[in-house]
Amino acid sequence: MSLSNSWLIAVCLLACLSAASPLTQAKQVEVHDPVMAKEGNTYYAFSTGPGITYYSSQDMTHWQRAGRVFNDEPSWARRVAPQFNGHLWAPDIVQHNGRFYLYYSVSAFGKNTSGIGVTVNKTLDPHSKDYQWIDQGIVLQSVPNRDDWNAIDPAITFDDNGTAWMSFGSFWGGLKLVKLDPSLTRLAQPETWYNLAKRDPQESPADAIEAPFIFKKNGYYYLFASFDLCCRKMQSTYHIRVGRSKHIEGPYLDKNGKAMMEGGGSLVLKGNKDWVALGHNSAYTFDGQDYLVFHAYETADHAIQKLRILKMDWKNAWPTVNAHDLNRNTTVLKP
Repeated sequence: MSLSNSWLIAVCLLACLSAASPLTQAKQVEVHDPVMAKEGNTYYAFSTGPGITYYSSQDMTHWQRAGRVFNDEPSWARRVAPQFNGHLWAPDIVQHNGRFYLYYSVSAFGKNTSGIGVTVNKTLDPHSKDYQWIDQGIVLQSVPNRDDWNAIDPAITFDDNGTAWMSFGSFWGGLKLVKLDPSLTRLAQPETWYNLAKRDPQESPADAIEAPFIFKKNGYYYLFASFDLCCRKMQSTYHIRVGRSKHIEGPYLDKNGKAMMEGGGSLVLKGNKDWVALGHNSAYTFDGQDYLVFHAYETADHAIQKLRILKMDWKNAWPTVNAHDLNRNTTVLKP
């Protein structure tokens, strides 16, 4: 090989490296079931995992690990779920009256030996003198052979009267809604329950619906849900659907007027060649912009789950996101 050819190859390689986006070379945030909150100028993202891992960011693109909510497992976990493996599932985080309430799930995969608990903190900043998670224990439990529902995937929404409601559910009898008392740590009495959504029994895979999240906008309550299968690497088929209602209790209808209790749900976002599947979303308004937050399985990385935060707009009072943002709106995990 001549010197001139070697020089040309070296220049080409340097140009290619320079042209590559630094975001595509960086390690991304790998999470399941992400939810977010903002305190001051800092965003926080919480996810499924041992003790509930959480991350902090100033711009929703560059993130760093902030710690874990639990150093040890909740005291009640193995009583409710004897096969509990140390992973706390599908958290939700809300701020109310100067405190942050983090809801979490304890379960065993594929079983409804499950429970939802809540822990409370004055701040999300682990460097603050006020930082201390105080577990309030179990809020809701599902028991096999008694309940045809699964007490996981909690999400909290306040109605127009300021009352807190918890949506939850995965597979089994579908998605449910229950009213909380003013403490946000117990069910309101007498207990008030509603059915939100379930799959059409003629569809396959059977009962595959989970991860409800209710978001208020445009005079409606929008019920997001994940259909089909997560957590199966390249065989995952997860995608996000939505219905809406004027009342938090429902009924929730899709764009065609089909009730989500009858298997309805309009498509919001599904996988593509770069992202085999995606789901378990939450939704927020930060600084006047709405966002859809979820995990997506990246095809080029053996379906490893990545945090995605996409701008959410509205067309004819229905949520829309740009699928091209799956590649553009990446996340970077700082070492």
